[in-house]
Parts: sequence; C-alpha cells; structure tokens
Amino acid sequence: MTDLPWLLPPALQAPLFAGALCAAALAALALAYVLRKLQSMDRLLVAGWGVGGAVGIGSGWWASQILALLAVGPAASYRGDALFAGWVMAVTAALAVLAVAAVLPAGWRRGAGVGVVLTLALALVLRAAVAAPALQPLPALDDDALVYTALVGFAPCLFAALLMTGVWTPSVPAAIRRAIGGVLLLTLGVGLMQVSGIMSSQVHAADAALGDMLLPPPSVLRMAGGGVLAVLMVLLSALIDVRSRGQTRELAASLRDANRQLEQLAFRDPLTGLPNRLLFEQRLQQALDTVGRAPSGLAVLFIDLDGFKPINDSFGHAAGDEVLRQVGQRLEALAGERDTVARVGGDEFLLLLEQPEDPGAAAALAQRTLRALHQSYSLPNAVEVSLSCSIGIALFPQHGPMAKLIPNADAAMYAAKGVGGSTFALFEPRMDMDMRDQVELQRDLRLAMERGELQLYYQPKVDARTSEITGAEALVRWQHPTRGTVTPQVFIPIAERFGLIGALGAWVIEDACRQVREWLDEGLSIRVAVNLSVHQLRHDDLVPRIRRALLHHDVAPRLLSFEITESVAMEDTQATLRAFSQLAQLGVLLAIDDFGTGHSSLAYLRKLPARQLKIDRSFVADLEHSPDALAVVDAVVSLAHALGLRVVAEGVETQAQRDLLLGLRCDELQGFLIAKPMAPKSLALWVMEDTPPAKAEFQAKLWADTVRSPLH
Repeated sequence: MTDLPWLLPPALQAPLFAGALCAAALAALALAYVLRKLQSMDRLLVAGWGVGGAVGIGSGWWASQILALLAVGPAASYRGDALFAGWVMAVTAALAVLAVAAVLPAGWRRGAGVGVVLTLALALVLRAAVAAPALQPLPALDDDALVYTALVGFAPCLFAALLMTGVWTPSVPAAIRRAIGGVLLLTLGVGLMQVSGIMSSQVHAADAALGDMLLPPPSVLRMAGGGVLAVLMVLLSALIDVRSRGQTRELAASLRDANRQLEQLAFRDPLTGLPNRLLFEQRLQQALDTVGRAPSGLAVLFIDLDGFKPINDSFGHAAGDEVLRQVGQRLEALAGERDTVARVGGDEFLLLLEQPEDPGAAAALAQRTLRALHQSYSLPNAVEVSLSCSIGIALFPQHGPMAKLIPNADAAMYAAKGVGGSTFALFEPRMDMDMRDQVELQRDLRLAMERGELQLYYQPKVDARTSEITGAEALVRWQHPTRGTVTPQVFIPIAERFGLIGALGAWVIEDACRQVREWLDEGLSIRVAVNLSVHQLRHDDLVPRIRRALLHHDVAPRLLSFEITESVAMEDTQATLRAFSQLAQLGVLLAIDDFGTGHSSLAYLRKLPARQLKIDRSFVADLEHSPDALAVVDAVVSLAHALGLRVVAEGVETQAQRDLLLGLRCDELQGFLIAKPMAPKSLALWVMEDTPPAKAEFQAKLWADTVRSPLH
C-alpha cells in the first residue's frame, strides 16, 4: 500500500481549492435554507423542496470534492462510472440528512441527529470521490482514514447543524446571523475533511478492470461546474421564494391596513377616533350581559356641549373640529379602563360607566366632566374659548332596559339643558320627552300640513367638473305661527314618535312632484331628491303613493329620486331591499345618503339597486386637514365607481374642498359653496340667471329627454 501521488504543482492548487470551498459554501447555504423550509410547510411542499434540495445540495458537495481532487491532481484521467457513482452517493447522502431533519422533533435532538448524519454523509461522499482518479492500483480511503476524517469534521458539522435547525428559536435577525454562522462552520468542516481525507488516501491493488470510460481533467472540471450550477439553481429558487413571501407579507400587511380602515369606518368616529354609536351599543350590550340585574350595574351619561354652535359659526369648522377632538381626549382621560366614551352626533357624546362603586359614582363622574369640559380650549388660530355642557344620566336597571337607556339619558340631558345647561340631571319618568310640549307640537304639526305652514326648500346639486345642475334636494321647513322656525331636528322625531311621519312624508312627495310639474311648465327640467325614513320604508303603500303622485302631476319617474341614510338602510335590511326593488321598478333614482356613518356590508350594498352614494358632510368638512378623511373619501369614491355608482359630496363649503373632491373623481357636489337651500322661485331664478353655455346645453338635453310619464 503506497501513498496517493501528488502531480499538480502547488502554485495551481490554490484556485481549485478556493473553488472547492466556494462550492461547499453554496451547498451549505442551500442546506440552511432547505432545513428552514422543511419546518414550516405542508407535506407536498416538503417533498418538493426535499427532493429538489437534495439534488442541488448533493451536487454541490460532489462538485466540491471533485474540485479538491483536481487541485491535488492525482491522475491525468478520471473514471466516469466512479464520478457518477459519487454523485449518486452525494445526492443520497443529502436526502438522508434532510429526511432526518424532517423526521426528528424540533430541539437539540434534531440538531444532534442532523449533525451526526451530516458528518457521516460528507465522509462517505469524500470516500467515493477519492476512488474517481484512474490510477492502478485504485486509490481508496480506508476505514481508519474514514474514521479519522469524520472525527476531524464532526465538531464544525455538529455545531453547524445545531445553528441551522434553530435549536434556540431565535428572532428573525438572530436566525439570519445563526444561518450565516452555520454556513461558515459547515464550509470549514468540509474543507478540513477534504484536506485530511485526501492526504490520508492510499492506493490498493485493483481486482477489476478500470473500465473503458475515462475523462480528462477539463471534462471533469466542466462536470464540477454543472454541480455548482445545480446548487445555484436551488439558491435561485430560494431567492424567488423569499421575494414571493416578501410580497405575500406586504399584501397581508395591506389587507390588515385595509381591515383597520374599514373597522375605523364602521366602528369609529373619523374626527375624534372615539367609538361611534354602533360600537357603543355593542359594548353596552356586553356590559349588560356581564352585570346582569345587579342594582346600579352601570350608568349611561349623555353629554351635549352648550355653546358649541357659536364657536363653530364664528371661528369655522376647523376650530369646531379641534374643540370636539379636545373634548374627546378629556372624556377619555376621565373614563376608567372598562368605561367607554363615544361620539354619537355633532357635539353629542356618550359615556358608559360600568359597575359604579356606589349610586353616587355616576353623579360624581358627571361633576368631574362638567369641570373638565368647562376649561378653556385652544383653537388653531391661538384663540382660547370656553364652553359648558349638559349631562343626562340613566342607570340600569332602575331607568329601563337597554333599548331605553340611551333615550332616557338623552331626555335627562334635555332636562338639564332646559334649566340653563352647565349641569347634569338624573333621569325621571316625567322627563320622557316632556309629554305636554310634545303633544302640543304634534297637534300643531298635524294642523301645519293643513294650514300650509310647511314649505319645501331646494338645495342644488351640480356636476363636479362642469358645474351643470344635476338636481336639487328637497328640505322641509316649518314656520310655526307662535314658535317661529321649528327645525327638522325637532319636528321630525315628533312626527316619528306620534305616527305622523307617513303623512309628512306623503306631503313632501306630493309637493315635490307638484313643484317638478310647475318647473316643467316653466321650461325647467330639474330632478328633485326626497329623503325617506325607515318608517316610510315599512309602509306597504309607499310605492303606490309615489306612483299616484307621479301620475297626478304627470311627472316622469326619472325626475324624482329618493335618498335613504346608510344607518336607516341597515336598520331593517329586508324592508330596505323590498322597498328599493319596488322603487327601482318604478323608474325613480335611488341614493344612499350619509355614507360612511353607518355599518353596511359590501355584499348588502351590492344588492341595493342604488345609483348614487352621498358622502357624509363630516368627511367633507375634514378633507382639508385630515389625511384619514381624505383616505376614507378616496376609498368610498373608488368603491362606488367599482360598483357603478355616482358619488355626491354634501356639505361642500370651501373652494379647497371642491378642488380635493374633484381630484378624488367625485361626480357631484352639494353645499353652501354651490348654493344654500332656497325657495322654488329663487331656485328657478338661480338656474336661469346668467346661464353659461354648458348649463344651457345640459338643460336643453334634459328637457329633450323628458317624456310624458310612462305610468299612464
């Protein structure tokens, strides 16, 4: 037995040894990635990465051993059968390493098992590679040399396996650092095993012919390059996988952001970030489920600001919004961890106090709230203002079930406001909306429809791009003979409470159709929008009543549109769907009003045969100084256009708001910047006065398209 001859000059050994180490490093890097993938995939993907990874990793090991043999140049030619057998051995060894990693449980057992099998696999691959040179007698790595070689590489291979299999469950940055450490250790181990193995190789007498297929070193070098290419393919697949997973994470993050925005839209007030009425009622129900029927189980405080409107009117909406934000912050500071603060209206807030310590806790909280909200507020223009508030308190179960708590707290708040405000009141049965005054108002309202005290005013809507009038919204006004102007905010709830909303709604529809006919006779074709309440939607005679009004005044259905708020649409979805379907068959235009303030699902919205969405004025008011409001309006416009709906923005008061809405591709605008609500004659003059060519062309087209009612 003689030593293996060394034929290549030492000056040419270094580049090939460097190539051998590079191939070993690439194979180690591929092994680290595949081991990581095997821990977090289903069986099909594990099999795919396992087989593909084994071919690439084994090819890299085989190429590294061949390059190391070429560096020492033990022969002028190499045996093709031995080279192929060595490659098969390398792929099989890599597959065995990956199989052990996939079978053993996570932890140090997996790391140790992989380390032992990895060491043995590399030693066997080296043993097969040493037999490739075409020498006579044959070279070989005997058993003693094999054991010696395995011992030399065992420590770095073991620690490399422990690092690569993630024994310590590190964070992502730590995992990357450990993977790099494992690659370096494994590369070191392969290099040590190659040097010790080749130097320990001996030649033995051959007992068989060498075979006919002998390959020169250049051909063997090209084959080694093919092995390196195979492992590079595995690494390229890993790179593509990493990029794909990165894109998937970005998409998942985008979806999370979208869900958060939708949650904000559905459950949060966009101005203050506080819960809205829907979320407040959910938490109220949860609190009631928790406290049961315990005395003073919880309290609801209804808070309304005194003197907010003058601040809003004098200093502008931006100043008013800033005051509302500061009010929300102060209320949150007063509330406990389990309590809930919500904004439910323009300057109205609700506070849910869960399980107060004593019956006087709610009153004490109301007193602290009065003091906190009475402190001055800093406006954006450095002006400081002060205001007060009125608070109503309703306790559970003393003041009724859940459905009555908020209304009763509201009634108590009005009682506090009725004595001058800046105080609080605990609910009493007599406060249930001061029945005497309510009865008088409902009686007067019945007479108002007969006496002609009600009148419709009209606020125009125009095309955002051309400023052409697209229609007008009908707004009812009540001029009481002794009370003066009674706002819809006062008499509409009374009409709903005393069953007058049907008659009032019918009067509005009838008068709107009459006015459309009057304008048609004057040569004006203006579409009129009428608001519908949930009570009207529940009446079976709604559609027949509208049909009769259109027939009576000979008005085409296309000149009448109906708006229903998003919250009303969601209050009784079946009634809404039924009424909308019948109205759509009638031929009138349908719109969802105050969109964004309610909680509607896209699936439900798609079912409604609406043709317009009206963005709530609160979002429009915040456009100039709230990126969130801008994002919400942009999302609503995109959503509406995707569903084939036109978008109307109401409450447009500044040129800046108009420009932003135009940039967001809003279709129609409505608000004081365009025109205030006006009497019918004033609207006719507004339309006809100084009519620009575009508006004149639009009116002519609308008139030409208007035909006799098809209802005859």
